[in-house]
Amino acid sequence: MIDSRHLGEPGNVVVEDEKHLSLLKSWAEAGTSHGNQLWMQLNHPGKQSQRLWNPEPVAPSAVPLSLKHFNIPRALTADEIDDIVIRFGRAAGVAQKAGFTGVQIHGAHGYLVSQFLSPHHNRRDDEFGGSLENRMRFLEMVYNSIRESVGPAFPVSIKINSADFQKGGFTAAESLSVIARLAEVGIDLIEISGGNYEAPAMMAQRKTTPDRGRQEAFFLRFAEKARQEVTVPLAVTGGFRTSKGMEAAIKSGAVDFVGMARPMILATDIPHRILQGEDFTSEAQADISTGFKTLDHALMIRLTWYTHQLSVIAAGKTINPRLHPLLAALLLFAKTGWQNFRRTRG
Repeated sequence: MIDSRHLGEPGNVVVEDEKHLSLLKSWAEAGTSHGNQLWMQLNHPGKQSQRLWNPEPVAPSAVPLSLKHFNIPRALTADEIDDIVIRFGRAAGVAQKAGFTGVQIHGAHGYLVSQFLSPHHNRRDDEFGGSLENRMRFLEMVYNSIRESVGPAFPVSIKINSADFQKGGFTAAESLSVIARLAEVGIDLIEISGGNYEAPAMMAQRKTTPDRGRQEAFFLRFAEKARQEVTVPLAVTGGFRTSKGMEAAIKSGAVDFVGMARPMILATDIPHRILQGEDFTSEAQADISTGFKTLDHALMIRLTWYTHQLSVIAAGKTINPRLHPLLAALLLFAKTGWQNFRRTRG
């Protein structure tokens, strides 16, 4: 996160200045120790910040989320927008200095950049609202701020929605236009996703079947359309569960990279195994639930379950893929402590 006053989830890492540069350098060194890339994702949640840790969220416009546990946001002023743009650039510069090998703008999933792009969430009547050209102005300013900070050779990417999947939101046609514009200004990689907290297409649940083939991923068909518009490298994350599906996606030419999250949490050596020719099928669960929908929503249970598993890996222990979701939430809560479920700084 680029602002300690606005956190998306408890325990977020915040990069506002060089205060923790030595720790960031250690992180980057560990992550690149075998010659691989490690890109830092930069984000501001906007109004997608629960009231437990942010009672005063901000957004392009004072449009509330149709969800509990979130306060009505306050519309950003022009000066505040300028400050956020500067913060993105500053954070990218710190990431570069620390030894990260690239950065990614989080422009998807209903966070602040995504909110500016969406006509449902962005109802401003100034230079940042109305037409698509105006609504993408904030994103262009963020990109320019980052590029000025890191120079022309440092990789800058974006995660962007294929669509918001909600009435009056950011459409697939608008996304293609934004992607084309990003390619023009020099973005180095575009990762395609979709949805937000109100319409969580990025968290869709599917059962694993080895024969789903090239349409295994959630947003691959949109990537095929984007490929017709731009030559910039494309990536898709979400839904990949088999080595065959990943291989088919690459061979189709629609994408240059495939992204993995949940499968790699459950089996951290997936890349090695696939590159060695293994016919791999992930054990990622098709459904994660406490059995109570209201509780699932309040605890963001799917995210919480995998976050707990990440904490187990970080401790050098073996994960339990059959761990009950409610127990995972309790264990994570016990580990992080109540302070991480309140607004924190620094």
